[in-house]
Amino acid sequence: MHVFGLTGGIASGKSAVASRLRARGVPVIDADELARVAVEKGSEGLADVVRAFGSHVLAEDGSLDRKRLAAEVFGDDEKRKKLNAIVHPIVTTLTFTRAAELRDEGHPLACYEAALIVENGVADAFRPLVVVAAPEATQIARACARDGAAAAEIQARIRAQTPLAQKVELADYVIENTGTLADLERRTDEVLDAICARLGVDVASLAR
Repeated sequence: MHVFGLTGGIASGKSAVASRLRARGVPVIDADELARVAVEKGSEGLADVVRAFGSHVLAEDGSLDRKRLAAEVFGDDEKRKKLNAIVHPIVTTLTFTRAAELRDEGHPLACYEAALIVENGVADAFRPLVVVAAPEATQIARACARDGAAAAEIQARIRAQTPLAQKVELADYVIENTGTLADLERRTDEVLDAICARLGVDVASLAR
């Protein structure tokens, strides 16, 4: 089984592309989902986070208060590195475990969806790399509408990541998300077909 990468910027449309890939029969390993598992209530990962940041990052029910922790680490490189040092190794282990499960189930192809593939220096481990791109003004407008956040907050989050243009330069395939959902899905289909041809995967084998 081959695992290719999917990344992009904030509100660039990465999740919509992942949804289309799933509809085409490609299982998607979602790094955000695995990151939640890594620090779920009662986990060793959560215990490590509490030891590193204090019990004030917990909600009343003992689960992680994600918004409170995000507010604490955002804009503080040292705290963000400390958090990443806890979560990323767990996510890596979970990723390999899930990939092995999908391989054993007989899937010929899978996608690893993660916002920080480039930032974490693992782009070459997930070739071909697909980058979903959109103009920054579009990203800000979409994120504000989706999250109810202020434009300045979204812009700061964008600045905290590797510039989208740099991710595009590292991409094997780029999906420009500037049109309709139908346009995005059509371009996703084109890229998936190209990946299958490149890797020698029978597209028909994806439909299970």
